Amino acid sequence: MDNEDLRLAVYHAFAAGRIPRIAELAVELTTMQSSVRAGLISLANARHVVLGADGEVVMAHPFSSIPLGFSVMGRTALWWGGCAWDSFALPHLLPDQGPVLVATTCPACGSPHAWNVGTAGPPEGDQVAHFLVPTARMWDNVVRTCRNQRIFCSEECVDAWLTATGEGRGDVLDLATLWRLAEHWYDGRLERGYVRREPAHARNYLSGVGLTGTFWGL
Repeated sequence: MDNEDLRLAVYHAFAAGRIPRIAELAVELTTMQSSVRAGLISLANARHVVLGADGEVVMAHPFSSIPLGFSVMGRTALWWGGCAWDSFALPHLLPDQGPVLVATTCPACGSPHAWNVGTAGPPEGDQVAHFLVPTARMWDNVVRTCRNQRIFCSEECVDAWLTATGEGRGDVLDLATLWRLAEHWYDGRLERGYVRREPAHARNYLSGVGLTGTFWGL
């Protein structure tokens, strides 16, 4: 079994609104479940997927198999959004599904929020996204990182949440910056031969959308 075939099977299942389970992947790829498990470990080591303790796929950015604070509804599918970044990225990766409806609640006060997010431009709104974990540490615990990329009513709600949780302040983005961050980050991920950005290319991309400072490795 070719690992690129496995990677594409994982991503295309998520794109269709299905969670890619090891048993189903083995049937689709006409191989043994043990081969799928080994292939997923290889993909996880290359940071293409995130695995749970049972070896099943938890995340394949921008997709998630577990709820992390966002739901995203397209024309024919519904997904858990892995985080604010990933939720805003889905209509760019899947333009035929958009505009998508991104829904969440403010972690500080519980107020509901929803936006129609498409490819033409950022949605309107005064809400802000708070990213807790800096880029240099994002892969230390990917689920924790994504669970803490959330959208708040305002910076006042960010401050209230930080006080309540005892967490240190990360970086705050307005919705337009969040949209630009998500716009092209996952370009090509559903295509054969996708290559992750090297650090220098990632830094160029981040600075190009207006992000600065050591939080972003710049």
